[in-house]
Amino acid sequence: MFETLTHIALQQYWWILVSLLGSLLVFLLFVQGGQTLIYQLGKSDTARSLIINTIGSKWEFTFTTLVTFGGAFFASFPLFYSTSFGGAYWVWIVILFAFVIQAVAYEFRSKPENVLGKQVFDAFLFLNGLLGTILLGAAVSTFFTGSNFTIDSEHHSQWTMASRGLEAALNIQNLSLGLAVFFLSRVLALLYFMNTIDNSEIIEKVKKQLWYNAIPFLVFFLLFTGMLMLKDGFAVNPVTGEVFMQPYKYFINLIDMPLVALLFLVGVVLVLMGIIMPIVSFIKHGSKAIWFAGLGTVLAVFSLFLLAGFNNTAYYPSVADLQSSLTIANSSSSHYTLTAMSYVSLFIPFVLAYIVYVWKAMNSKKLDANDMEKEHVY
Repeated sequence: MFETLTHIALQQYWWILVSLLGSLLVFLLFVQGGQTLIYQLGKSDTARSLIINTIGSKWEFTFTTLVTFGGAFFASFPLFYSTSFGGAYWVWIVILFAFVIQAVAYEFRSKPENVLGKQVFDAFLFLNGLLGTILLGAAVSTFFTGSNFTIDSEHHSQWTMASRGLEAALNIQNLSLGLAVFFLSRVLALLYFMNTIDNSEIIEKVKKQLWYNAIPFLVFFLLFTGMLMLKDGFAVNPVTGEVFMQPYKYFINLIDMPLVALLFLVGVVLVLMGIIMPIVSFIKHGSKAIWFAGLGTVLAVFSLFLLAGFNNTAYYPSVADLQSSLTIANSSSSHYTLTAMSYVSLFIPFVLAYIVYVWKAMNSKKLDANDMEKEHVY
């Protein structure tokens, strides 16, 4: 079946899969967002433990999706993996460090042998939520703003900045997306708490925090989107493969790909619905809002990935040397490798079905203070 597809068709198939994993990862960052709200929502040790255990049952999903996302990129577009992870290694080291201390915090926070105190590990969780979201958002934004690298004819890449990727956080467009992801993760976490926590004191604080985080999210998201639609983009000549700057490239991509534009619009509307529902009718609709905002997040981020890679666009552009920019055509694995992996990808629906089953089993009832008396708590 897959072996009959052309190389470009397989490349497009795997870009869609990678984009889907990336969009699911952004949704699952609600765990990181929740970690930054522990002390704003929980004024007692019991309340804080309730918050941490609500998101603690899902942190492995986020971590596994991050690893799977990186693995899929490595297998399908290895030149991107070697260029970005091998060149911009400081930003990736910081991100990985943030996720390592998250795992350590959940493992040891409530252990009797914890000599550092819960507050130290709570600080680890906050750092993971802050750095993990902002830097991941800034890294994804470089798909549109470009990075500082060159690649020679033998596919040897070289980074041209000593800051090794950290410079991405100094670009206003990258930073705006990073901050948008940070505040979005907090909004999704607040909506998730409404869906899973049975504690009136916490839920009342959730309602207030929703305003404080939704507004800056919208500001930074609109700033990023506006800059994206107005900027020159990295276009590719489909005949020669030459990369050149095209005015309003990403806006043109939306016009040329109406289905992607529709997905983006629907995603944005669903996120806004998820934010508005708890405010307009808090008790009646609040617990369901996470699914509107969550689906909207997946669709909007998925659309952004498609804007970056499709319609003759360089998805990992180089500002040091335009012709070193990476496209899905010049950075992918061989036809044979993509074909073999495509058969493996047929198991993805079964894995997703299992995740849905486990998720529903974990969330069969809302958590309350009595659940914190059980033997296993984070």
